[in-house]
Amino acid sequence: MSTGPGTGRFDERRLLVALFGAGTAAFAQLYAPQSVLPDAARELATSASATALLVSAATLGLAVGVLPWAGVADRVGRVRAMTVAMLGATVVGLAVPFAPSFGLIVAGRFVEGLLVAGVPAVAMAYLTEMLPAAVVPRAAGTYVAGTSVGGLLGRLVSGGVAELFGWRAGVAAVAVACLVATGVFVRLAPRDRGPRARGSGGPDAAVPGHPAPEAGRLRALLSPRLLVLDAQGLLLMGGFVAVYNYLGFRLAAEPFGLSPGVVSLVFLAYLAGTWSSARTGRLVVRYGRRRVLVVAAGVMALGVVATLSGWLPVVLTGLVVLTAGFFGAHAVASGWTPVAAPQARTQAAAVYNLAYYAGSSLFGWLGGVAFALAGWPGTVGMVLALVALAAGLAATVLRD
Repeated sequence: MSTGPGTGRFDERRLLVALFGAGTAAFAQLYAPQSVLPDAARELATSASATALLVSAATLGLAVGVLPWAGVADRVGRVRAMTVAMLGATVVGLAVPFAPSFGLIVAGRFVEGLLVAGVPAVAMAYLTEMLPAAVVPRAAGTYVAGTSVGGLLGRLVSGGVAELFGWRAGVAAVAVACLVATGVFVRLAPRDRGPRARGSGGPDAAVPGHPAPEAGRLRALLSPRLLVLDAQGLLLMGGFVAVYNYLGFRLAAEPFGLSPGVVSLVFLAYLAGTWSSARTGRLVVRYGRRRVLVVAAGVMALGVVATLSGWLPVVLTGLVVLTAGFFGAHAVASGWTPVAAPQARTQAAAVYNLAYYAGSSLFGWLGGVAFALAGWPGTVGMVLALVALAAGLAATVLRD
């Protein structure tokens, strides 16, 4: 059965479903604690910004891990690397919630993030390599849709189980669900070409009269276009995670007073991200990447502003709009990155993910500082500044 570019529709469907499963497995456990942060804060007697380290430590681990995992994938093969990463993360995810101290939980979450990193570090390069170029935007959107479903699943399961058995059991239950999603990937993922040997004559091989492949990769990674795409991940993801980290605290307090189980239902807004990321590929073909990216960032800003309302339906509508805009922008930027650096696809995707999760860790924490200083408007103001900077860079530097 052929698995390279030009594969039949059956193989293409297998790959898309497998990547959907990988995105689900990775991101469900990455964000599982987010819906139970208020409960965890009460039990652990920690502040909102400190408790958010349960999310930020994992995303920091992911940021640190993406470049090493890219190197591992080049040596052992992309499918094997992703499989090891998901299985390892699931094992750690089952143990971490029951660690006896806050410090150990945070440290365990960092290790879990290091392991989860094997999926986003490799997935975009894998699909770009395995599929014809015309199919890549749609495939990238499908993978990102899987990440949004994973994020939703993790938050809903942890919040629902926490309502009955406490937040620790809720987070552990997500790891069990991730084991099933990992099985989907292992069963369906078409085999890639295996380890990349230096000097094998592949696309990265040195050619007489041309720079060494390492020099070409470095120039590609430092090009203005790649740097601005990386900035999209850093800034937009940072703002997005800040909203989801601290909105639960706002909704659990007056005038809303929602319970943990009800707060977890707020994350159904992630379905808007599933829809928008899957649709983005078609919009890119019609209108171009830059235009769709800038418009998606604008949609995200509108959603952020709506969450300032004191009326719950408007807040929830704003969250839906914010989520749709963010995932649309992320699908464009993450899918554009390996295409913009064909001689360094794995490295470009890894650097994008490093920026993406560094933004999640940094601004996911700083949003809590803004929340402590100026309440929810402080967090919203920070997020709007990040979105405006990202959109401005995209509009002025990027070209299709």
